[in-house]
Amino acid sequence: MTEKKAILKVEGRDDLELPILTPTLGRDEIDVSSLTANGLFTFDPGFTSTASCESKITYIDGEVGKLLHRGYSIEELAAKSDYLEVCYLLLNGELPNAEQKEAFVGTVKNHTMVHEQIRNFFNGFRRDAHPMAIMCGVVGALSAFYHDSLDITNPEHREITAYRLIAKMPTIAAMCYKYGLGQPLMYPRNDLGYAENFLHMMFGNPCEETQVSPTLARAMDKIFILHADHEQNASTSTVRLAGSSGANPFACIAAGISALWGPAHGGANEAVLNMLDEIGDISQIETYIAKAKDKNDPFKLMGFGHRVYKNYDPRATVMRESCHEVLNELGVNDPKLELAMKLEEIALSDPYFKEKKLFPNVDFYSGIILKAIGIPTSMFTVIFALSRTVGWVAHWNEMISNPYKIGRPRQLYTGEKERHLVPLNERK
Repeated sequence: MTEKKAILKVEGRDDLELPILTPTLGRDEIDVSSLTANGLFTFDPGFTSTASCESKITYIDGEVGKLLHRGYSIEELAAKSDYLEVCYLLLNGELPNAEQKEAFVGTVKNHTMVHEQIRNFFNGFRRDAHPMAIMCGVVGALSAFYHDSLDITNPEHREITAYRLIAKMPTIAAMCYKYGLGQPLMYPRNDLGYAENFLHMMFGNPCEETQVSPTLARAMDKIFILHADHEQNASTSTVRLAGSSGANPFACIAAGISALWGPAHGGANEAVLNMLDEIGDISQIETYIAKAKDKNDPFKLMGFGHRVYKNYDPRATVMRESCHEVLNELGVNDPKLELAMKLEEIALSDPYFKEKKLFPNVDFYSGIILKAIGIPTSMFTVIFALSRTVGWVAHWNEMISNPYKIGRPRQLYTGEKERHLVPLNERK
């Protein structure tokens, strides 16, 4: 078969032949890596038209609303699997058999505790510090506690680090929450499932045994699954870029957490709750729907539509069902949740939203679920980070396991040309 090529014509230069790469799924991609040798760069703000790496982990087709992890649809994984099984899949490329899963889960449970001195580390933060600020600091500091496995060229060290991060993130997340409340930090219980244990550490206390609703644990597990990985987003790309310098994995994951903290990335479900606060009451919905339709009005419906998915967010289908299960279980009488459900009803039936494909996305439903469970909005992005850790680790490990280059984006320089320094006493 003849290799496909693109011909780049630049005035005053010879034509350049650029290879066209064909992926397993998705669009063909033009390999522009040879441009530098020919004195040219491409200009692509936000890298929205640039593939920065080759990966076998996650595939997204935003046009049809498809999300695959290692070839498995997110809908099927959410319906038939659990979070730790998805973790195994993302890290290893295949789903585990029964024996492999038992060993994997057992190893994760053996790493759920954090070094006891890390508890003292929390005392350096103010009680009113944002949980994400604490999480950034604590995860970045893990390399000071677990420096026995920081050789990134050693596959065993990378595997140990993966186990540690997946196992300890729920513990650290819950500690961030408890510290802000002034409540005792809860030790993990390894007799509980992953999501169940997280809820135990969040809402339990040493005075009585924790009782976790299976419905809430199942909903939490689905939130973890649906946020486990999402291809080359801002935080994942940040982890890869930091990792390309040879930085230790804890520092790389801390960098990912920092990128996720941005409201345009990990703060979307928190923005949904803020929007509901702004609307205030069911009686105001029609007014705000009209504002959302008005191009000249700055108001936007948060949690509707998606930058990547031009159709329905496939994760939202799963999350919607889980959302209604949680609300039915809890029988919550919360005006904000009633407002959210009414907003969903109107958006799914209004021709304007159907035409624009502004369907509720995963952030809309996950924000409602987390609020119903009793988790404050300040913890939403922390839980996102907890969920996404396995994706970050999988991408970091994939990069380190193969030949790679340090990331070095180029720029279009539009500053001053070279000029000479005028002595201070001569400057006007």
